[in-house]
Amino acid sequence: MPPIVAGKHRRKVRFSSSNQPPPTASDPATSQQKRPGTSVKHSKVSSARIMATQELPRAGIPELFTQPPSVQDPLATESSDLQSATIEKCLPFLKGIQSSQQGPFNAHGVPALQRDDHIAYLYDSLEDYPSGFVILDASRPWMSYWGLAGLFMIGEDPTRFRSRLLQTLRPAQNRTGGFGGGHGQISHLAGSYAAVLSLAIVGGEEAFSVIDRHAMWQWLGRLKQADGGFRVCEGGEEDVRGAYCVMAILTLLDLPVELPPNVEARKAGLENLTDGLAQYLSRCQTYEGGISGSPGVEAHGAYAYCALACLALLGPPEETLTRHMNLPLLLSWLSARQYAPEGGFSGRTNKLVDGCYSHWVGGCWPIIQSALDGKPQANGPPSTTVGSLFSREGLTRYILSCCQAKHGGLRDKPGKHPDSYHTCYVLAGLSAMQHYHYRTDRSVTSDRNFASAFSWKSTPIREGNVYEKSDRLEPLHPLFGIPFPRPTNCGSGAKLALCRPTRKRSR
Repeated sequence: MPPIVAGKHRRKVRFSSSNQPPPTASDPATSQQKRPGTSVKHSKVSSARIMATQELPRAGIPELFTQPPSVQDPLATESSDLQSATIEKCLPFLKGIQSSQQGPFNAHGVPALQRDDHIAYLYDSLEDYPSGFVILDASRPWMSYWGLAGLFMIGEDPTRFRSRLLQTLRPAQNRTGGFGGGHGQISHLAGSYAAVLSLAIVGGEEAFSVIDRHAMWQWLGRLKQADGGFRVCEGGEEDVRGAYCVMAILTLLDLPVELPPNVEARKAGLENLTDGLAQYLSRCQTYEGGISGSPGVEAHGAYAYCALACLALLGPPEETLTRHMNLPLLLSWLSARQYAPEGGFSGRTNKLVDGCYSHWVGGCWPIIQSALDGKPQANGPPSTTVGSLFSREGLTRYILSCCQAKHGGLRDKPGKHPDSYHTCYVLAGLSAMQHYHYRTDRSVTSDRNFASAFSWKSTPIREGNVYEKSDRLEPLHPLFGIPFPRPTNCGSGAKLALCRPTRKRSR
């Protein structure tokens, strides 16, 4: 999406002036500096850049985050040159010596979360957009979710947007079921998922009464495929995004698990929306260990999250993940997504680190940890745990050092502009990193189908942190990306109808 650069008082919209070709090894701006022990010839790097990488880092920063990797593949490719250029851009930020960074820096050399600037940016992102943004008309439910979820995590009250959200989403709902991006647009699972999450965040019976649950159920039934998966829209593609979105909608709205009558999937012998779904997801695991969008294609971090969250909605992770995934192979692939010295995650093999994967890859870890920890305790965290499966310090340093934009909002990496998508999911990754998510044997619902999904709890991680207490964010439910639900009676039949968050601060 076009980048948005927002300040406290006004917005500046910047569009790319031209489409630049991918940098190559012959491009001095992105070429790799020649290092001792390598025989590959690289273009000359400017003396200013060499001096910048040699400048001493702030105190408290481990050497791991201040130096390029000590082992280099001698084969230079376009991918390796891009990776080297990304490291060169990140190192001054990781070392705390980049001139655009804002302080204060703590004893670990990590800059503070620029909370007020990000709050202003998120409020700005929910206001009117210039005419040039008409190309994003189909993303209205998503833009609502990104802004509302971001505000909740950073400590604001998103419920004040309830009335405006209802005015936005009512025209986007179709009589045939589901939500489109806006009025007159076909229903799509991505937009419907974002709409339901947004309504859950603002909460209240009025919000959930907007949804035609019967039409939604019938529409989901029409998307069900004979192989167990789901199309993202009628006549659209089938992938794990659709599977996850269906399970999230089905669970949050407490819709019937049974397939509606006379849908095509029934002709294939299926009876429930969940029939064959876990097996479909299992076929999406690749030879690398990651999870692809559909069987036979490349593994991707966002698809991994969708598949794992979907399995955790279908049942307890210690049962569904261990039964339908090769966990050792998956752990190997996910572990390879975190890079050094950057500390952030990439989405695919041989791709660059990107802030949004702080959520899409980072969000996989609580689900896997729950599966490995086994059957939950009655109330609190498990008595024994496998512990953290990734470098929380590395992710913290990448987010707070490299992803904060000067005028508010969060971004992919240094050199990129912030936008509401990255702002939301970078914050979500930071929030997940700051909290320990676990399950108990107590659920806020007695529904046997989805009791496990509502048994998750969260507690702040208080030891070994390299961020300040003032930088802590609110937790999101690891399977839904919304505030943790509370048991209430709404009268609409929706489980999370009154999951309305109570905020401590307001703007």
